[in-house]
Amino acid sequence: MLIGLDASRAVTDRRTGTEAYAWFLIRELIPLAGQRDYTLRLYFNQPPPDDLFPQADHVENVIIPQARLWTHTRLAAELHRRPPDVFFTPAHVIPLSYHGRAVATIHDLGYHHFPESHPRRQRAYLRWSTRHNGRRSWRVIADSQATKEDLIRFDDIFPEKIVVIYPGVDPELCPVTDASRITAVLQKHNINPPYFLFLSTLQPRKNLSRLIDAYVQSGVPHQLVLAGKPGWLSQPILDKIASLPAPPSEKIILPGYIPDADKAALLSGATAVLYPSLYEGFGFPVLEAQACGTAVLTATTSSLPEVAGDAALLVDPLDTAALAAGIRRLAQDESLRKALGEKGLVNVRRFSWGDTAVQVLNLLESNLPENKKDRAD
Repeated sequence: MLIGLDASRAVTDRRTGTEAYAWFLIRELIPLAGQRDYTLRLYFNQPPPDDLFPQADHVENVIIPQARLWTHTRLAAELHRRPPDVFFTPAHVIPLSYHGRAVATIHDLGYHHFPESHPRRQRAYLRWSTRHNGRRSWRVIADSQATKEDLIRFDDIFPEKIVVIYPGVDPELCPVTDASRITAVLQKHNINPPYFLFLSTLQPRKNLSRLIDAYVQSGVPHQLVLAGKPGWLSQPILDKIASLPAPPSEKIILPGYIPDADKAALLSGATAVLYPSLYEGFGFPVLEAQACGTAVLTATTSSLPEVAGDAALLVDPLDTAALAAGIRRLAQDESLRKALGEKGLVNVRRFSWGDTAVQVLNLLESNLPENKKDRAD
């Protein structure tokens, strides 16, 4: 079997969200495909680093550079010229003119729930591309049951067409017990313990404005660390912080994007991770915190309870007073933090990129006619 795979979103130095999903998944698919004598043809819109993925005889890199409209021009032309048995896009869109067998992962439909959190043009593109992927795919992979239900509700996708396959969590993340390592990372980012941590892209959908209000209202002595690169419509969030009196404005820390090498120490050193996002198709930051044994406060909405299991303090993300109470409770209740941390380490075992890759490859294989499944080139 020859699998064509859009790997363009995996080529970035600062992977977040769907970019990380593509990178982790492709990395696991490569050896698994080799075990089954399948060929992977990876499509790139720019030359990838030599060490991006494992090198293997059954992997073919197709580099077709183009800065804009790559998917619907250069990639589409390549797929027409040399069609694979099945085409899979883990984090992007199926080319408009391609009509071969295709499978796409759809990560979330947050723009339906909170349209004001997206720029108008981006919202229009997301609405079109999600509906196109949903209707054009032979099968749709959804990150969560919550995303599946949204696809049925908003885009009228047949339930039988949607397969829920959970993503994994970075296997390198684990509790850091070396105090000197944690101290070095905190000093690097000008953070002083104790601190509460938010670690994700800074954008309105993450409920940061309300989180800031709740933090101020809570009156805890901790710093609030809002770590991550600025995203869509992030400027009002930054302006809100700048307008606060001192204190508490000087206790809100903005270290920016956190390199992967620093993540585990930063998560492990936090009193708790605060992630009261308004909407998530999956919610990687919850699992990243749990993988490090850190207590989590998250929202009662979308996929977050599904992902967090019984290992997080769940709060109505629209209730500022409830968020403030949750922050105070985590600050004061060491036994609660310990219990949540222990439960988190158990819960996170449900999510493995190896398991994700097996399920994805089985799905790709199941969508081929019998006479195609033995094809390897």
